[in-house]
Amino acid sequence: MLAIVLVLLAAATNAAALVLLRKATEAEDTPPVFSLPLLWLLVRRRPVWGAGIATIAAGFVLQIVALGNGPLSLVQLVILMELPFTLIGAWLVLGGRLQTREWSAIAAMTTGLVVVLFSLAPTGGDPFSANLLTWLIGLAVTVAVVVTLLGVGQRRGSAARTALFGVAAGAASGLIAVLAKAVAVAFEGGPISVIATWQTWVLIAAAIGGFLLLQNALQAGRLVASQPGISLANPVVALVWGIGVFHERIHTGWWLVGAGVGAALLTGGAVLLSRSPLLDPRHQGSERDR
Repeated sequence: MLAIVLVLLAAATNAAALVLLRKATEAEDTPPVFSLPLLWLLVRRRPVWGAGIATIAAGFVLQIVALGNGPLSLVQLVILMELPFTLIGAWLVLGGRLQTREWSAIAAMTTGLVVVLFSLAPTGGDPFSANLLTWLIGLAVTVAVVVTLLGVGQRRGSAARTALFGVAAGAASGLIAVLAKAVAVAFEGGPISVIATWQTWVLIAAAIGGFLLLQNALQAGRLVASQPGISLANPVVALVWGIGVFHERIHTGWWLVGAGVGAALLTGGAVLLSRSPLLDPRHQGSERDR
């Protein structure tokens, strides 16, 4: 229960960060390629960017604490609530209206999440039960998938490129959570244990790369194309690692039918929410112009 509360707080904090970043970008166009120098320029030009980045960091800390108190699969499924939280935050801060479609999608995502968690009931798992070779193979496969998605996306049209970049960003976020789980468990041994754990240093590099990849995915095209991949690839990667590598236990048999129904509700709700004009900064500008 503590893990669920913590990850819901993390999802709400991440949503607040996304709303702040959207607020920061609504008054000016950002280049299609996002980079660290550009980030520094934006922070200096608009302090709200700095507030958004600080809020992202706070959400990440909450997520790591949640990972230290619950299975990877559970935490990364619940973090999906970041999407409806972002929509509600955009409604409250940026204006606009939540229509019946949005409320129905939020209800579908919430119901689907409850059904998936009840059906799978993930428990246990230990990132250090896997040996170094297993870790290296898993990392290599996941990174290869991300790189392949980016490479294929570069050669596709705008909509396909945006969608593939979104899936790549979501997969990268899932990998970051995998590494964060190891760091959270290592923290039980104290700060020295965290420093001595190689996953800590890989996590730092992955977090920076993942943030830049996420921003580029958001800049690549319409959110309706990128957001489903960003949201849904994350828990898929976490489930594969959690069950296949960390040996988390889930219900099987007929319980998987319930999990499939819940996953369908989650997916449908996420796709529907990603189509909301409240998540489009161009919509916010047009609302104020009228």
